Amino acid sequence: MTDKKAKDEAPAAATKTDIVLKKLKSAKGVTIQTLMDATGWQAHSVRGFLSGTVKKKLGHEVLSETGKDGQRRYRLVETKTAG
Repeated sequence: MTDKKAKDEAPAAATKTDIVLKKLKSAKGVTIQTLMDATGWQAHSVRGFLSGTVKKKLGHEVLSETGKDGQRRYRLVETKTAG
């Protein structure tokens, strides 16, 4: 009966990984500061997560660009599938 109870509960809150990936999908990209505010992590933790988890573990390509305002922004590169 515990399985039925679990299904009736609200869906689990988004994980920090989900939050970061959603923000990285923005067309304008996202700054380290924005990711720090969203996760509560320090800057070095955000950069380590982008490199270690997003790039290496999950296999996403992360593009880093500096905008006209001088802010570095990160975003996921849309991969085109052959087919």
